[in-house]
Amino acid sequence: MTKEVAELIEQGNFSGGLFLEVNESIGQLLLTGPEFLQNFNDIWASLMDDNILSIGIYGMGGVGKTTLAKHAHDKLLKESKYLAHVFWVTISQEFSIYKLQNYISQALKIGISKESDEKKRAAELFQAFENKGKFVLILDDVSKQIDTENIGILLGMDGCKLVITSRSLEVCHQMGCHKIIKVNTFSEKESWELFLKKLDRVELSPEVEEICKKMTKRCSGLPLALATLAGSMRGMTDIHEWRDASEELDESCMEQADMENGVLPILMYAFNRLKDPKLKSCFLYCSLYPEDYDIPRDELIANFISEELMDTRLSRRVEFDQGHAILNELEKACLVEIWTDREVVKMHDLIRDMALTITKHNPRYMVKAGLELMEIPKIQNWTEDLDKVSLMDNSINDILPDTSPKCPRLSSLILSKNYLLKFIPECFFEQMRGLCVLNLSETSIERLPNSISHLEKLNALLLGGCGNLVYVPPLEKLRLLRQLDLTGTSIEEVPQGMESLTNLRILYLDCFNLKNMPTGILHRLSHLQELTLPCHVLHPTDVEGLKQLELFDGRLNSVSDLSRLIKSQQSEWRLRSYHIIINEPGEVFGYDEYYPPCKVVHFGDGSLADSSLGVDENLLPQDIEELLFEGSCLSCCLLDYFPMLNNANDLKKCDIAVEDKIECIMRLSSTEEEQQSPGVPFQSLEDLSLYCLPNFIGLLKWEGGAAVAPLPRGAFSQLKMLHIYDCGKMKMLLPWSLVQNLHNLQKLDVSNCDEMEEIIGDDGRDPTANSSANITLPKLENLSLKNLSKLKSICKGVMICDSIESISIFKCTELKKCSLHLDGQPSAPRFLKDIKIGREEKQWWESLEWDHPNAHNVLQPLLRLYW
Repeated sequence: MTKEVAELIEQGNFSGGLFLEVNESIGQLLLTGPEFLQNFNDIWASLMDDNILSIGIYGMGGVGKTTLAKHAHDKLLKESKYLAHVFWVTISQEFSIYKLQNYISQALKIGISKESDEKKRAAELFQAFENKGKFVLILDDVSKQIDTENIGILLGMDGCKLVITSRSLEVCHQMGCHKIIKVNTFSEKESWELFLKKLDRVELSPEVEEICKKMTKRCSGLPLALATLAGSMRGMTDIHEWRDASEELDESCMEQADMENGVLPILMYAFNRLKDPKLKSCFLYCSLYPEDYDIPRDELIANFISEELMDTRLSRRVEFDQGHAILNELEKACLVEIWTDREVVKMHDLIRDMALTITKHNPRYMVKAGLELMEIPKIQNWTEDLDKVSLMDNSINDILPDTSPKCPRLSSLILSKNYLLKFIPECFFEQMRGLCVLNLSETSIERLPNSISHLEKLNALLLGGCGNLVYVPPLEKLRLLRQLDLTGTSIEEVPQGMESLTNLRILYLDCFNLKNMPTGILHRLSHLQELTLPCHVLHPTDVEGLKQLELFDGRLNSVSDLSRLIKSQQSEWRLRSYHIIINEPGEVFGYDEYYPPCKVVHFGDGSLADSSLGVDENLLPQDIEELLFEGSCLSCCLLDYFPMLNNANDLKKCDIAVEDKIECIMRLSSTEEEQQSPGVPFQSLEDLSLYCLPNFIGLLKWEGGAAVAPLPRGAFSQLKMLHIYDCGKMKMLLPWSLVQNLHNLQKLDVSNCDEMEEIIGDDGRDPTANSSANITLPKLENLSLKNLSKLKSICKGVMICDSIESISIFKCTELKKCSLHLDGQPSAPRFLKDIKIGREEKQWWESLEWDHPNAHNVLQPLLRLYW
């Protein structure tokens, strides 16, 4: 298989350049010192060596292998002269070929079939790697040999490299690493420097310094132990505290002397120094996730709230603020890592081991997450003193009919992401009457057992993503329930007794099969803070009484209903996130998923048919960020419909699709009264997309005599993306005066506009126009012009785009001259990577005029034939 794929790979090497697409930087602990720098230089030299295709980094746990690999990962991304696809995959100790294939497909951001045939899945990954061309794949924390060919990892070709980190030299040899680098523990000097850096102290008294140096020796040169220990000492000033801390550390190391890994007593000591019980509880909760898991930060905080691990606050937002503060404190103590680019929380595997050691005793956890279990643990493992059980992310199938664990103290049971789980016996929950949180999300369960009806202490019932679920038993006894998640289930009726759940704070009812929402239920749930119900039209009265609502995803019938809702909330607008659909969404946008926080209003099918133009009663939320129109009967001018858009200072995105009557976005008039309109329209807009607008004539429309108002300064000044598709009456896209405001434009995409003759020009009504002047778009990176059969000119002057990276021109055969400025030099623009044209258009390309006689020769290497 490898040979067959290899024959299709483009030949090349690293010195010729590797291509870095959109990849994410990884948060990391910064280390310094000659040993670290020498190791890093060795890794980097190996990455740049065309003869070294695989690199192994090995050393004991906590010594800094992952940190070294992260530094290499991020440098590959930042230094554009080393162009390559870079992928990072963290491997848990208990992995299968199937699961590893999933991890890699996620890193490549591709879909992969869910069938069980691993060879077919491997072929899919081979194909994906082939399409990527040159790449670097980093596999972190490899504990045993991986057969790369069985997985689907393409190696052995120039420009394709593998980097692994492992605690085992033998694994590096087994995987055939061409270069193996050992990471040693820190020297005494390096240990002291890292300890001081993490302690964040400039000066120490001689006595405190002596204590600190004694403590650093306990860490045996392990960066993880040094950073964690120093983090736990931050803020101490009194010598008595330091002496006491030193004594505690000595005692901890003596008590834990029999522990297998010498770093664990240090980590345990750092945990014990957390003074706030909330910090300890939230830290231990993180261990319920699988090893090396990317824990979504917002999900984790939501679980802290569900588990009541934090103080109860009056609003969801304030509770989330508290959760973020707790995670930040844990990060400062070096007990968790927060990867801000990906909004995830990570636990080092040794720190997780320490947490699991603690939870063997008090509080008592049973954690068997991500171990690919096919069945739940044996009944003898379900002891009466269990507090929490996590069996998430396994392959558990059905549970035997007579299974009924006796766990009276059990407060949390997590069975989420057991996609094969279809059946839970009636008796399963009968001896779990203390259960507060039950998480069955993303399972294939079809019916919930009736015994759930008697879990009267239940605080959260999480069933999101249970697509086969059709039956939920009566819930009227669950009066303490604060969170009910039925997202994506197949229930047809709301659960019986839901009107009794007056303590509910969170209700997610995003269920496409739900037939109706009985009138009056929501009115009784007056404490709701978050409500998602996008599949049913609500009356404003259903929502008006929810004065604590902070998140709303739902549908209303008309713009007047929206205005009524806004007025009812105006005294104290609490919604921090909303996605409001007016009437029925169409086929273009459909039920697009928006993840909070978002502030979106979506006008669907015919929703504006009965509304009046120019009426101030057509309200939108003042803080709206995204506005969508789709077959809504929007006509004439957008600003005439919604005058408040003159002051919508947070609006970032606007999409308009399938609107037969709209002619323009805004009008410029000679009428003095209209010229004095307050505010600057669209001053914050970043993304504007117009699709299938048959009567649309232009973004701007001038009306009246010669003394037309100029475009307000700042209008469209933040626009980054402009997409125009199938706007049949447009002859010219951008008036000259509008272009002067577009200094932030990054992408311009115009296609299927049959009458388009000019991209930038003068329609004769703009008093400031100078059509022959040079046009500067300093940030334009992508220009795409497709199926514009009458396009004759991009602009009459010269277009200066110093940041241009990609140009696509397809079926624009009337275009005789490209206005792109080459600065009079026989060289391509600095950042230009490719020019894409149709395969049948080479003759047209050769006849295209440029501003430099040698342009064709200069640009020829960048030409790509597509379509």
